[in-house]
Amino acid sequence: MTDVPIPGGRDVRGTLDASESSAVVVACPPHPQQGGHRGDRRLVAVSDALAERGVACLRFDYGEWDEGYGEREDARNAIRWAADRYDRVGVFGFSFGAALAIIASATVGRDVHAISALAPPARLTADLDAVAALETLDASVQICYGERDSTADWEPVVERARELGFEIRGFSADHFFVGQHPNVAEAVGVFLGSRLE
Repeated sequence: MTDVPIPGGRDVRGTLDASESSAVVVACPPHPQQGGHRGDRRLVAVSDALAERGVACLRFDYGEWDEGYGEREDARNAIRWAADRYDRVGVFGFSFGAALAIIASATVGRDVHAISALAPPARLTADLDAVAALETLDASVQICYGERDSTADWEPVVERARELGFEIRGFSADHFFVGQHPNVAEAVGVFLGSRLE
């Protein structure tokens, strides 16, 4: 585990797990105003599952709250940092971070090989639209959702992803995936790991 400052105009720091690899996954945390951070249990579980497959994981904290726009730039900067150092880059996110994973990957201008989004809301603002961003992705995509999730507006993302032929995975869970972290981590780890080998 290594502490990493992410270059850019904002104070963004990350933790790099299992750095001896040619592939890395950038992990975007949930909403920072609701306690989201790089130590989120879902991010850590996915990072552990990736480490078992020899894939590094960069979990980062967003800079000062900026209505989603600065956070999108934080995610893009983290992807740029990863792309400068690794042969293959994947992106994972949970909730707010899942929407950012999709939106940032679609607009970063770097090769992203695989994306897994857990409980992504359809949009963060009028122009930070995860559903629209799905259309422009040139990567393998997995959308995971909780079948009892009444917190995030995930249905439009799942519906469009299904139409585009992306992988969809439902879990018997609410938005927080209580009791499902090992199952989620395994599904995401297998998906991302197999595409980043």
